[in-house]
Amino acid sequence: MDLSTLQEWVAGWPGVSHEIKWHDDVVFMVAGKMFVVHCFQGKNQGQLSFKVEDERFLELTDRPHVIPAPYMARAHWISLLPSCEMDSSEKRAMVRRSYELVRAKLTRKLQAELAD
Repeated sequence: MDLSTLQEWVAGWPGVSHEIKWHDDVVFMVAGKMFVVHCFQGKNQGQLSFKVEDERFLELTDRPHVIPAPYMARAHWISLLPSCEMDSSEKRAMVRRSYELVRAKLTRKLQAELAD
């Protein structure tokens, strides 16, 4: 997964911003809340992490090259290792779902401001 593809996917989504954190990661946020992390350099380069539905967490982490996200697994985040051969359209749908899950936890006022 490359950073430019991820940036294209989220470009038109309301309220999305991004910044570099922890020296190696680009964190994409909605209203300041993380919904996807892309490691662009270092030992985990190419790794993509995001939130999933609670009931899908175990199902997804049973797949090859999909692991509980370090430090974020308790919040039901997964990481796709660079070796993960998941279809691009499925990745995109999961990133969008992560955005929706995080956006749904915002205040009603913020959600209304971010309506598609």
